[in-house]
Order: sequence, then C-alpha cells, then structure tokens
Amino acid sequence: MTVPTVLVVEDERKIRDLLRSYLEHDGFAVLSTWSGSEAISLAADAAPDLVVLDLRLPDIPGEEVARELRRTSSVPILVLTAKTATDDRIHCLELGVDDYVTKPFSPREVVLRVRAILRRLHHGPGGEPAQSYGGGELVLDQARRLATVRGEPVELTTTEWLLLTSLATVPGRVYSRYELINRARGYDFEGYERAVDSHIRNLRGKIEADHHHPRIVQTVIGAGYRLGLRPDPAAVPEPSA
Repeated sequence: MTVPTVLVVEDERKIRDLLRSYLEHDGFAVLSTWSGSEAISLAADAAPDLVVLDLRLPDIPGEEVARELRRTSSVPILVLTAKTATDDRIHCLELGVDDYVTKPFSPREVVLRVRAILRRLHHGPGGEPAQSYGGGELVLDQARRLATVRGEPVELTTTEWLLLTSLATVPGRVYSRYELINRARGYDFEGYERAVDSHIRNLRGKIEADHHHPRIVQTVIGAGYRLGLRPDPAAVPEPSA
C-alpha cells in the first residue's frame, strides 16, 4: 500500500516540526518547507497527496501559493490561518482550497482533517463503470476520479469533485446548500452557504460551455442546486453470434 505524502508549508519551525511529528506518527510521509516558492517547486516535483499551507509566509503570500497550485494541479489544500472573520474564511475557499484550520489549533485536529479530506477523495466503489450524462456531455469515472466534459478531461479540486458527484447521485433532485456542504466536507460550519456558492462558481467555470446559462449544474432559486443532465442508459453489450 502506498503511503500518502503530505507537504507542510509553515514558516514557524516549531509548528512545522510538530505537524511533521503528528503526521508521521499517523502513518503519513511528510515533506516540509518554510518557503512559498519552494512549496510550489516541491508540489510540482514530488506530487504530494495533500498540502498543508500556512497563509503567512516570508517570501510569497500563502494565497499566491494556493493560486499557483490550483493553476497547475488539483492537489487537496488544507489552509492554516490566523484569520477568523467569515469573509476571510470564505476568501480562502474561493481560492479553491478544500478546508482550513484557524490558529491556534490542535495538531491532532490537523491530522484528522487531512485524513478526512483524503478519505473523501478516495472513497467510492472501485469497480463501478463510468456514468455518462446528457448524451455524453458529462462522464464521471468514480474509480479513476475523473470528470470528462464534452470529451475533454477536467481537473477538479476535491471539493468540486465531491459537489459534482453528490449532485449526480440523483440527477434532477434539488440539493440544499446544507446537504451539499455536509456531503463534500463531512460537517457543517459557519458561512457554509457562501462557501458552496463559491465552489459552485469555480466548478461552473470549468465545466459549463456558458456559465451564465449553465446546463450541467443548475440553480434552483431559494432551494439549492441540481444536476441538469439526465443519466444516459448503460451500454448493453451486443449478443455474440
């Protein structure tokens, strides 16, 4: 079994070493750095399974590191931040990060959040065939965690993938924001409505041909969101001669 690798980006050495100790004790391989620029290089070269990212770094702001990672990768990002205002937390999520922990924090909580993100990411039936929707406009391959839109693979963050597959569980059914954030993150938190809207907006930017008139992820005013495409019938193998 492959050991998951976590990249810890934190400029305070005591915190960095403490997180490394807890994560390694829990069975993770750990890379660490104090530098935002080195974090971007490490993420590209080592392809970690998850990044724990402090926002206050001495060389590059953590927000810029998150943007760069999102530009090239869908690696899950757990942010460490001293900012506690709701708007600040929502801004973190708008960057495409998957979760955040506010300082001061328990190292054990960070480990549990890391494990929860990776568990949600890799959860799913490994033997199920890919499901197609809207005459092949959208194809979701749970086993490979791959979304294909109009014939092209699309890189989705962990949260975007979980939101899309949650909506696809029952196409046409309206899911409230409360349901979606609990499915995607596993728990409720203050400001969840605005967080879901931010993630949906980012998701639409990747999958909709016209995000002003979405066909795939549709808004139901006052209720939530639904998948606007019908599932395609499963292919039936032709009988052998």
